[in-house]
Amino acid sequence: MSVRLYLSVIMVAGLSACTQETQNKLGRAIQNWTGTNGVLEIYAGDKLVRRFIEIDKLSTAVSTQGNSARPYRFGYGVFDENLNMHKDPGEKKVYFEFSDYSTPYVFFEHPHRG
Repeated sequence: MSVRLYLSVIMVAGLSACTQETQNKLGRAIQNWTGTNGVLEIYAGDKLVRRFIEIDKLSTAVSTQGNSARPYRFGYGVFDENLNMHKDPGEKKVYFEFSDYSTPYVFFEHPHRG
């Protein structure tokens, strides 16, 4: 058996022994390390009102006292002012926050960039 195949079998066996939560954490860690090209769209009703592009990840806020999650998410991305899915001159990377409870949003990987 080749070394590459042997290592692949060991990795699959090791991951299958992990709980689903552990597998999710490993997946997020790998995604955080490799990066993503996320897009966040904010809606008012059925109308798109804000778009952020080139987002590496969204994070859930954690309370300063303890480990409980706060009801909002945050990240950094380019504010796509003209909603054309491209970083144009003058569009800069910004910090943003949005509520998990009251903000209709969609987060997805940019379909045309890697």
